[in-house]
Amino acid sequence: MRLLRYLPLLLLLVVGLAVAGPAQRALPRAQDNWSAAIRWGDFDGAINLIDPAIRAEKAPNSIEMARYKQVQISTYHDVGASADYKAGLAVRDIEIGVINRNTLAERTVRYRETWRWDPQAKAWWITSGLPDLWAND
Repeated sequence: MRLLRYLPLLLLLVVGLAVAGPAQRALPRAQDNWSAAIRWGDFDGAINLIDPAIRAEKAPNSIEMARYKQVQISTYHDVGASADYKAGLAVRDIEIGVINRNTLAERTVRYRETWRWDPQAKAWWITSGLPDLWAND
C-alpha cells in the first residue's frame, strides 16, 4: 500500500529524466572533455570538439597552433554556467591560469564558452573556438 502512495512521484521522476534527454546528459561530458583538453595543453585534441562548421571556416593555422605550445595552463575554473536544453544552447564562463613557458610569468584570462547541441550527431559542439589566451596582452 505504501508503495502505491509513492508511485505518482516515481512516475514523475522517470518522465522528467526522459524529457531531459540525451542533451542534458551529454553536456557535462562534453564540457569535461573540453576542459581536460585545454587544461592539459591538448589544443590539437580540443579542435576536434569545435563545431565542424566553425572548425572548417576558422581552423587555426600552424602559426597560431605554435603559439599555444608556448603556454602552459595552470588552472581552469568554471565561474558560472547556464543551459537552455530546449534551445540546445549552453554558456560557461571560465577563468584560465596561463603560464608563458619562456618567461614563466603567470596571468589569468577570462573566457566564455558557448555550446550548441547537434541533435543529428547527438553531440555538443563548442562554438566559441579555442580560448584567446592573449586577450589581455
